[in-house]
Amino acid sequence: MTIQSYKELIVWQKSIVLTKMIYHATEIFPKAEMFGLTSQIRRATVAIPSNIAEGFSRKHRREYRQFLLIAFSSAAELETQLIISRDLDFMKDDEFSKVGALLEEIRKMLHKMISTLSQGIS
Repeated sequence: MTIQSYKELIVWQKSIVLTKMIYHATEIFPKAEMFGLTSQIRRATVAIPSNIAEGFSRKHRREYRQFLLIAFSSAAELETQLIISRDLDFMKDDEFSKVGALLEEIRKMLHKMISTLSQGIS
């Protein structure tokens, strides 16, 4: 069975769940951070499924891989921002753990996809 749409990709589906979790988590951040850390975190999380979708839609292996690399980088950016949020007490440890576990799962999936697509590309 061939995947016809990025919406069928488990990594994309999990990224959408992560995005919803992040939006809920950042609702309680200080209002002073609305255009700072909150905005940065939301942009980074939205970038993950967005780049997965855009890469899939390109239909070329090299371009797909490049967009997955961007999604992977956005995941690293998000992880850093979440650590900062936790350290500033904007996010509770249990919420940080839940979000972090899903983010790590997504990063592993992206890494595997990137590795697979890299085979044969010089």
